[in-house]
Amino acid sequence: MPKIVDHDARRAELAEAMWRVVYRDGVGAATVRSIAAEAGWSPSALRHYFATQTELLVFAMEHVMAAATQRFTADHRTGPARHVVQGMLEELLPLDRQRVREAEVWLLLAARAQVDPAARERMTEADDGVRRAAELAVALLTGERPADEAAVARLHALLDGLTLHALLHPDRMPPQRLRDLLAAHLDQLARDGSAAPPG
Repeated sequence: MPKIVDHDARRAELAEAMWRVVYRDGVGAATVRSIAAEAGWSPSALRHYFATQTELLVFAMEHVMAAATQRFTADHRTGPARHVVQGMLEELLPLDRQRVREAEVWLLLAARAQVDPAARERMTEADDGVRRAAELAVALLTGERPADEAAVARLHALLDGLTLHALLHPDRMPPQRLRDLLAAHLDQLARDGSAAPPG
């Protein structure tokens, strides 16, 4: 009788191996060969699941999106809206080792999005997720439904820009500076919202 292979379980096993390599050595080290070695597989067996480096990155980005969504929507967030919004949006910034590694995947996949449809599709999904987070944040801080489009675009650009600068210039953009810059922007949003005439 032929052996039944649980492909979902094997992909989950590969995901764990891939993220061990990424967290330990950086996303640039996550090659088919290194992940196969980490999982105890042969490279040819791994290529049955991921034929190219881009496919690996797309798979990694799916994990990033799932992890970020879970953190962003955590049930334990309580308190004033301004405090809640800061905590939610900080989950999208590279403030610790895990989130730095996740942002590195985002950056590498972004570089491939111009030439690879699969990378472009995942980047669009990730971008849509950040935009929804920005819409929610602006709506909570200003009380406007729907949220002001220009304010959403500015916050979205700030989140992307802070992430990029933190990856490229970690000495100039340490975690506390990221928090402070985000806080200043959110404070301004809240002030603008409270000063706006009732609609």
